[in-house]
Amino acid sequence: MNQEQQKEQQKKYADYVKEVTPTHSLPLNMAKAFLTGGLICVLGQIITNFAKSQGLDQEMAGTWCSVTLVFISVILTGFNLYPKIGKFGGAGSLVPITGFANSVAAPAIEYKAEGQVFGIGCKIFTIAGPVILYGIMSSWAAGVIYYILKIMEVIS
Repeated sequence: MNQEQQKEQQKKYADYVKEVTPTHSLPLNMAKAFLTGGLICVLGQIITNFAKSQGLDQEMAGTWCSVTLVFISVILTGFNLYPKIGKFGGAGSLVPITGFANSVAAPAIEYKAEGQVFGIGCKIFTIAGPVILYGIMSSWAAGVIYYILKIMEVIS
């Protein structure tokens, strides 16, 4: 009887877990990410084309595009709209530069009440910090490998 009750409880728990576990459609999530990332890239191309039409060269137009996309992302984060975009678009909103800007701005906004130093200063890079660290470390390692290969005349 005790064993039967345990089995029944386990079955109820398994049914409960199955009921509350969200189901995800991989093709739908991929389509949402593609759409979201694509729209961000289209917006970036519009900004770049506009900057070039104002007489800027390709490099400066790209810089203005990046700065503008970061600004838009931070504003949307401040108004609590970017998390909704992120929830809909998944990686499509997290991979572009806008996702990086959101990952820096969100902790700064969240911990603002704790003050400039212990709130914003300590928490601003909690999400983006590892990305910056490993980005710098991997680019340094790639540079060292490139330098060694160049000295060995493996590459010219």
